[in-house]
Amino acid sequence: MADIVSPDIRSRMMTGIKGKNTRPEIAVRKEMFRRGFRYRLHAKELPGKPDIVFPRFRAVVFVHGCFWHGHDCHLFRLPSTRPEFWKTKIDRNRQNDAKSIEALLSSGWRVAVIWECSTRGKKESGLLSVADELQSWLKGVGKTLDIRG
Repeated sequence: MADIVSPDIRSRMMTGIKGKNTRPEIAVRKEMFRRGFRYRLHAKELPGKPDIVFPRFRAVVFVHGCFWHGHDCHLFRLPSTRPEFWKTKIDRNRQNDAKSIEALLSSGWRVAVIWECSTRGKKESGLLSVADELQSWLKGVGKTLDIRG
């Protein structure tokens, strides 16, 4: 199927997609703040610049978009236009994610990944459910947490 906009317009549209302060990330942050949790945002000194850092619990949270991080859910579909470019890009994102998580774990941080599909889409868990799970994990002792839709 041909694209309905010109390559220049498509490029401008894709450039405008935010990497931080996304809707799912803001929703999770607001709910955790409402529950009394305090955090830092996008700590540049930590590997991968985690979206949310809970220093008191020595825990970090990545809120991943299913498309950009190649999640195996209904929200991810490899584009049919320039598939080799997108496959390479998404594979590189996955490798960077794995490296960041490994570096954080080896330096004593606990790591949670919340996928976009857990907060929106056909199989969403719901924001309150996601926040409940994150809250339990923060107060617990588990090293990693993966919340999917």
